[in-house]
Amino acid sequence: QVHLVESGGGLVQPGGSLRLSCAASRITFKFYAMGWYRQAPGKQRELVAITNSGNTDYADSVKGRFTISSDNDKNTVSLQMNAVKPEDTAVYYCYAVDPRGTSWGQGTQVTVSS
Repeated sequence: QVHLVESGGGLVQPGGSLRLSCAASRITFKFYAMGWYRQAPGKQRELVAITNSGNTDYADSVKGRFTISSDNDKNTVSLQMNAVKPEDTAVYYCYAVDPRGTSWGQGTQVTVSS
């Protein structure tokens, strides 16, 4: 079972920046894709960003503000969050897809508030 651990969450003011990181271990197969989902209170989990073989895609709500990057040698994925808004407040989950399925991290809280 792949083990994913997120870090970097916390409290940030509107307009500020935050960087989330995710490190994978217990890896057996090369990942097809890695990315981030988020879930705000009372809402469904939504895709934030995904990276797959160098290609990236983003939710419309974060395009131009968030940037996803990965290091395949180190099996890490990061999410640089700029110009954050209160509506970005959520628990952010890292995920990775390999031939056996999808693995999830435990989540890290991001709170955008003044």
